[in-house]
Amino acid sequence: MDIIEIIKDAFVFPSKDVKILLIYVILSILAAFFATMGSAVYVFGFLIPECFMWGGMAVVLAMLIGWVMSGYSISVIKSGIEQNDEVPAFDWWENFITGFYSFATTIVYYLIPAIIVAIVGLMTNIYGNIWAVIDEIVKQILSVASGYSSNFAYDLIAQALSQLIVSLAITMTVAIIVFIIFSFLETMAQARLANTGSLGEALNIYESAKDIRRIGIGKVIAVILLIIIVVGVINVILSAIFSYVPILSILSVIITPYLVLFGQRAIGLLYSDIA
Repeated sequence: MDIIEIIKDAFVFPSKDVKILLIYVILSILAAFFATMGSAVYVFGFLIPECFMWGGMAVVLAMLIGWVMSGYSISVIKSGIEQNDEVPAFDWWENFITGFYSFATTIVYYLIPAIIVAIVGLMTNIYGNIWAVIDEIVKQILSVASGYSSNFAYDLIAQALSQLIVSLAITMTVAIIVFIIFSFLETMAQARLANTGSLGEALNIYESAKDIRRIGIGKVIAVILLIIIVVGVINVILSAIFSYVPILSILSVIITPYLVLFGQRAIGLLYSDIA
């Protein structure tokens, strides 16, 4: 399936069953509500201890709903892999289990680059350089406050800052590169989960990398970039409209879930080349 056909098919797909789309929208609203209210109530736990329990329960409920939504989105990927034009129905228990697998997959694929970046940060002494800057600023403040010096030694602070900037630049460059790489790998992992239903297959990083090569690195990058561009353009246009007519911003509760399903369908169709 060529790239333009993938985008066209995926963009129309969520609208083929309005009832299913509405259920997904309602779940997204409930998840956002419980997450927001739960977090707010949890903060009040410092004043009213019982709020810790109620806030925590609401956040957990939001997470469980999120797992169902994530599991359903995996079934949308599967429909794309199978090139099935019928919008999948909700299978609540299966969606919940698959959603947990999807959540675990995401954690693993983003934990690895986080560890890599942390190691690079240690190698470039970014943490030591941060403390060096803070220590130098504190020393200068105390020196001026105690009367030992009438002026800040800006050159010493600048020297500490220059070392911090170098370590930050190196660490951020590595962070951007590894997170982009693992984002592509994680996308393939979600497709592998949809295709096999196996968490083990989804966590097989080597095979995820091979899947990208099998499909074609250029095609994978092109499709994912097009998804990002389509979503970005739509959001920019809608933001402009909402700024003039604020009441229309309520439409975002429908449009955002729609775009999520659009992206998942596109990934499924992309992966169908090698399924």
